[in-house]
Amino acid sequence: VQLQASGGGLVQAGGSLRLSCAASGRTFGNYIMGWFRQAPGKEREFVASINWSAGSTHYANSAKGRFSISRSNAGNTVYLQMDGLKPEDTAVYYCTAVPRGFAFTSSFGSWGQGTQVTVSS
Repeated sequence: VQLQASGGGLVQAGGSLRLSCAASGRTFGNYIMGWFRQAPGKEREFVASINWSAGSTHYANSAKGRFSISRSNAGNTVYLQMDGLKPEDTAVYYCTAVPRGFAFTSSFGSWGQGTQVTVSS
């Protein structure tokens, strides 16, 4: 599995960004796709996930109401739409994929290289 994240950048507080994750290497119908983030000096934390086949989603409390995860079957791409960004959203955002039934942090999880999101106040 190869994951290529893009779309990060510098934005003012209250602004929006859309992250993209291009997935390749296999079919993802039995996968859960997700986004994590890691701020300087902090541990990597879960942001959002989507069941590729069912389309069901889950969000961290910090993301609910502001972020939206979606996927495009045609392009094998997962998106994270981020609105109402806050300075505390500043982090490197990682795309991840794991077969259903396993944890992202298990040995079955695959990770992209990360994309930097910086929100200025």
